Amino acid sequence: MPQRKAPAKPRPFSAHFHLLGCVDYEDCLHVQRRLAYDALTRADGRMVILLCEHQPLITIGRSGSRGQVHFTGAELSEWQLGVRYVSRGGGCLLHCPGQLAIYPILSLDWHHWTVGQYVRRLQQAVGGALGELGVAAKELPGRCGWWGQTGMLAAVGAAVKHGMTSHGAYINVAPENRGFGRVEVVPPTLLNAGETAEKLAIGAKPTLSSLLSERPAAGRMSNVRSAVVQHLAKSLGCDDYHMHTGHPLLTELPGTASRESAA
Repeated sequence: MPQRKAPAKPRPFSAHFHLLGCVDYEDCLHVQRRLAYDALTRADGRMVILLCEHQPLITIGRSGSRGQVHFTGAELSEWQLGVRYVSRGGGCLLHCPGQLAIYPILSLDWHHWTVGQYVRRLQQAVGGALGELGVAAKELPGRCGWWGQTGMLAAVGAAVKHGMTSHGAYINVAPENRGFGRVEVVPPTLLNAGETAEKLAIGAKPTLSSLLSERPAAGRMSNVRSAVVQHLAKSLGCDDYHMHTGHPLLTELPGTASRESAA
């Protein structure tokens, strides 16, 4: 009888987590683009995961619209809130200090993952971190993100271009902005074969909430970061990973030193 071939061993790759503190949103987008280009040309499977916070800003993803942001132009000016359309999945999000942004940059082709498989790994990692923190979060059928009794606690909105991932997930830990209830959340779908978006309608649109509103003991950013690193490493198959404070690409941007706070 012919001998069975031994299963191929997983190819080795490195994974690097960078704790960036509070970083300007545009600067972070620039760094993600540079990292994606570097990873595409290097083709060695390396993963880079950025963990940071942002100053107040509203972003509108591919599923969102300006009509889901219940601020007038005058109010946006008064609150010093900018609005930016971005190419990630999902709808509208309000960013501010106290929200943890998670940006994995990796090659789906190198790791042999479809977009759906990658998003599910990201979703699983966020859910595992919330569970470790004692937060009773739940999923809505076929939808990305995690909800508690008070609203949406974590959003998942990834982007993929040329097989490279960017954007990612956001966990509302202990946000400093009181305007969360004025931004409607329309989460992206994770449809299985044969399903349609209509079958997964969720009725009333949920609003943003936070871990602090659900369980005050879970509202420490350092604890959330630690749980996210552990569960994301496991979900992405990173047996060995490296931790860093800051990133060299940020220091190359003009004026970054005055905008980036300590982690």
